[in-house]
Formats: sequence, C-alpha cells, structure tokens
Amino acid sequence: MFTIRAYGLLVHEGKVLVSDEWIRGERITKFPGGGLEYGEGLKECVVREVREEIGVEALDVEHFYTTDFFQQSAFHATPMQVISVYFTFTVADPNGIPVVEAPFGGLYDRRGQELFRWVPLDAKAEEVLTLPVDRVVWELLRGGAGLIRAR
Repeated sequence: MFTIRAYGLLVHEGKVLVSDEWIRGERITKFPGGGLEYGEGLKECVVREVREEIGVEALDVEHFYTTDFFQQSAFHATPMQVISVYFTFTVADPNGIPVVEAPFGGLYDRRGQELFRWVPLDAKAEEVLTLPVDRVVWELLRGGAGLIRAR
C-alpha cells in the first residue's frame, strides 16, 4: 500500500515556514501539506493544501524533491509506504501569514489546532522537524537556500 503526500516549502529571509500540528494524538512539526486526493495532480494538491492550511495562494510552484528511499508511514500500523513530493512556492505577502514564535505557540494541549512559525534555516533539522523525510529535505534546502525566495 502507498500514500502520496505533497508538501510546500516557503522560504523567506533565511527562514522556512513549518507547521505545528496534533496528528493522531501526537505533536508533529512538519512542512505544510498533506495527502493527494483522487483525481488531483501533485501541484494541485500542494496548492490546495496551502490554501486550506495557511489561507494563502501558492504562487510559482516548482518541484523540489521526491523521496528516493523507502519510508514506512509513521501513522499506519500496517505496511504503508509514504511517497512525499516537495514543492517550493512563493506567496504575495509572506509577512501576512499568522505565525507564532514558540513551537505550538507555547501551548501543548491544543489538539486539532495547526500553527505556523518561521524557523531559521541554520537550525538543526532534528531539533525542528519530526518526520524523517522532512529532515532530509531540510538539509537539501540549507544547501540551496539562496536560490529560493518569497516575493
């Protein structure tokens, strides 16, 4: 079995936008995005996810990375391979995105709430992100951060 996920990478002024979420009772910090729905393309998926989660339109969407190794889903007990596709994007006003400063806004019991924050790209992936594939992508972003800009 497979699950296909599309994630958005928004870099602005040396920082990247991450999402703090409660997923199946666990605190997860990841890149914004989610599951591909039947009948939609990968770019359509990430544009929809950005609109639904962040409330902004993703512009200049470009493929960045697709997993090239096996990753078991962290959220399925039965065998489920995750294929994650990452896209860079820009937005009209990155400073207009509502963000918090501390992980989970300093609140650790707000289940169902999704919060966003900017994290400097020089932070260590394992100190920021929960999911293994996101950590790989973080390191790739760090290597080419100067090439990705928000409008």
